[in-house]
Amino acid sequence: MNERIIEFIAPKHYVELKHEYPKPIKLNIPEWYKKLEHTVTDFTAKGCMPFLDVLSYGYVLSMPTDLSIKHNVEKLNEQTGKKERDSEYQCPIKSQPPLNINTRDPNFAHPFHPTSQLAGSPLIEKNKHLPFYKIYNPWIIKTPPGFSCLFVPPLNNGDDRFEAVSGIVDTDSYYKEINFPICINGDKYPHLDTVIKKGTPYVQVIPFRRESWKMKISPQTTEKYHANSLMYPLRLLYSYKLDYWRKKKCN
Repeated sequence: MNERIIEFIAPKHYVELKHEYPKPIKLNIPEWYKKLEHTVTDFTAKGCMPFLDVLSYGYVLSMPTDLSIKHNVEKLNEQTGKKERDSEYQCPIKSQPPLNINTRDPNFAHPFHPTSQLAGSPLIEKNKHLPFYKIYNPWIIKTPPGFSCLFVPPLNNGDDRFEAVSGIVDTDSYYKEINFPICINGDKYPHLDTVIKKGTPYVQVIPFRRESWKMKISPQTTEKYHANSLMYPLRLLYSYKLDYWRKKKCN
């Protein structure tokens, strides 16, 4: 089977630093998952191939720098003399994107997305009605013609403090860095004072071929239903893995 190539491209001097390269997300399988056992008497997620597939399919982007976050904290408005809720974000390079890589982005002067851009979305409440910060990504992502990328928080393995806002980009034609707004998990952390460390995984990259689909609703025959019902229980363990699943590769 021919392997497709997904390229992660950055300026030569940045690549040579070898800092936080994108990598296959299968290299980021969490330790708690590795320690699970799956037996006849103790069924766990270790035996669920769909769960493993989303842990191991695609690529992962990691934080290029430390990022200090103080979210939904009280600050004194010097003009009004009143205390207001606000957020503070700080990385080691204050006046430029990480390592001066991403200066072509015209939105750099506005590293926040105002809440008006997501009016009516439940993300606004989750983010405590404060602007959404944008993480600058130093990598251009390039896929073959006809292929796009789905960007999501690391599936089944996300950081409980924040999540990137999901999106799809046609990475076969968009030759530019993609920067990611994040939403603070205000449901768990109404007031957050933390540092997201350099190297923290924050986006899962899933390349896919763009195709047209049409939905169809069909009834299942009684014969087909009974045939499937008879076949699936024939194994004690790993029925789906052994009879239905196909291995997926992202190297």
